Amino acid sequence: MSAIRVPVVEKIMSANDRMAQENRNLLDDHHVFSINIMASPGAGKTSFILQTIKHLTNEMKIGVIEGDTAPVTIDADKVIKAGMPAVQINTGGDCHLEAAMLSDGLKQMPLEGLDVLIVENVGNLICPAAWALGTHINLLVASVPEGDDKPYKYPNIYRGLNVLIINKTDLTPYVEYDLDYFRKGVEMLNPGLITFPLSCRTGEGVDAWVDWLRTQVKQYRQG
Repeated sequence: MSAIRVPVVEKIMSANDRMAQENRNLLDDHHVFSINIMASPGAGKTSFILQTIKHLTNEMKIGVIEGDTAPVTIDADKVIKAGMPAVQINTGGDCHLEAAMLSDGLKQMPLEGLDVLIVENVGNLICPAAWALGTHINLLVASVPEGDDKPYKYPNIYRGLNVLIINKTDLTPYVEYDLDYFRKGVEMLNPGLITFPLSCRTGEGVDAWVDWLRTQVKQYRQG
């Protein structure tokens, strides 16, 4: 059975990678900088997106594609209320977005008017790591209440990151969380990973992330 399964999996992943490249080409044709945001449920992906929009609302047009396992539009509605376009993708129960799903979402996005596209992946620390979407960077929102052992338990998702957000730092005094232990685990998997500790609730630390993003978008547009 294994001799049959391996080629099938490789064929699926190869097809996904080809679609991911098509997504990237489409985004580049429209000069849209894109971010794939991953996290476990409750880490604060949507709050992080809303904070980013709040800080850049007068500078950039930010579109959001929301991936969810259920046909609900709660998060997309929040983005639209914040004044930005949003599209909801129902994965039909799958634990991750795939490049073909993102392709469908891109067709519904006004790409010609966007500066940044944020893709909110399904809340999961395992499946999303294996599926390329075609975005320019992969970002993980980790949160203090999740614990400091996540890099050790879910190494694959940390290896493929370009940016790490440590959210809910305002809760550090109230939970057992060793930041040095967490950072050591991350460093072993992804040396020098760009990291921003912040709190979406208080806003502390968000400016540093937004300044970095602003610089990335500028450099991207300059080629």
